[in-house]
Amino acid sequence: MGLPTVAIIGRPNVGKSTLFNRIIGGREAIVDARPGVTRDRHFARAEWNGKRFWLVDTGGLVPGATDALNRAIRTQIELAIAESDLLLFLVDVEQGVHPADLEIAQYLRRAQRPVLLVANKADHLPDDTRHLAFYELGLGDPFPVSAAVGKASGDLLDQVVALLPAPGAHEDDEAIHVAVVGRPNVGKSSLVNRLLGRERLVVAEEPGTTRDAIDTPFAYDGRRLVFIDTAGLRKRSKVADDIEFYSTLRSSRAIERADVCILVVDALDGVHVQDLKIANEAWDKGTGLIVAVNKWDLIAEKETNTAVRGERELVARAPFLEFIPFLYVSAKTGQRVPRLLELIVTVAEERQKRVPTSEVNRVLETLVERQQPPQPVGEGVRLFYASQIGTAPPRFAVVANRPDAIPESYTRYLLHGFREAWEFTGAPVTIKFRRKRQTAQR
Repeated sequence: MGLPTVAIIGRPNVGKSTLFNRIIGGREAIVDARPGVTRDRHFARAEWNGKRFWLVDTGGLVPGATDALNRAIRTQIELAIAESDLLLFLVDVEQGVHPADLEIAQYLRRAQRPVLLVANKADHLPDDTRHLAFYELGLGDPFPVSAAVGKASGDLLDQVVALLPAPGAHEDDEAIHVAVVGRPNVGKSSLVNRLLGRERLVVAEEPGTTRDAIDTPFAYDGRRLVFIDTAGLRKRSKVADDIEFYSTLRSSRAIERADVCILVVDALDGVHVQDLKIANEAWDKGTGLIVAVNKWDLIAEKETNTAVRGERELVARAPFLEFIPFLYVSAKTGQRVPRLLELIVTVAEERQKRVPTSEVNRVLETLVERQQPPQPVGEGVRLFYASQIGTAPPRFAVVANRPDAIPESYTRYLLHGFREAWEFTGAPVTIKFRRKRQTAQR
């Protein structure tokens, strides 16, 4: 077992996301006055007094709701409850005891999980006594807090960590963070659900169901993966309201902190300009990249070279895609989905690959012998030696007498040569030229 888990439960609009943000010390969850903004479970690591735990924000529980989306939200909350070590049942002192609170309390008692009843919006502490009304719920002492202004939040966290079980083995800090990105409604959540083997993320027919970027830890083949299922990236001109805007921004941030991005594209729609922009964004930020062509089961007639021809056309539009693995999958049927897990680990390892300096110089010498750098007017260009100066992504430095005179075409030639030698599948690689330092004359 890894870190213990705490889930925040409650009806819509009682301040669950505000409390979530208060505890983790940031603004990871979308906070909005409209109910129902948080739809999926939202994970983040939190720490208090040296104790670490997973914190889970959930969608608002609406007892008795029968529409598809509310049924899906309820399923996610049931999973969060089943997987949590402690539940924070959040209620609103401004509205008092709500009939939905009574139903949820009854439901939580049946769940037989440790529950801490948290009475939010008690902004007038220590004089505020409105929380006392919630003894009616039969869940013990209500704990008054104001998530919005932070009153009593520290005392609440003292209570939380005191109730948590001791964590298991130390978490693997070498986790591979995987951002699942792409345009809305291409099947990102369905693909993550298939990978995890459970209905982890809300899947509905309406596009844009996933609004937050959500972290989900997952163990595979001795490695720890953390999946980030992101809101579909849209062109900013089409972002109609604040929630969509912040979702788009959060997706970009997810790319920034990912080790590997899975760009999900729709086999029926093909690759759009927006898909290429997303791929470029990930590549430019040094993230490993895999293209998962989803809904491949819906392509009725597949010639032997259909996929190859499509990839060639894409590489012609974006040459860097030549180095990125393409996988043709179906989240619905599971076709080739297990192969995606293997590719994630492979690309992550390629991104961390380190080449000995002697090997770098042997390959550089061979490449220079095969093709000399273009010689400009004046002093000739000479490449002296090279070394790898970083990983994640791999970065190389080549020492030359005239770095500014080396054209981009020759840099691409060296990059291709390095990839022929060491592959770096799915990982961006950069080469920087540096001027040889002059030895001081005595």
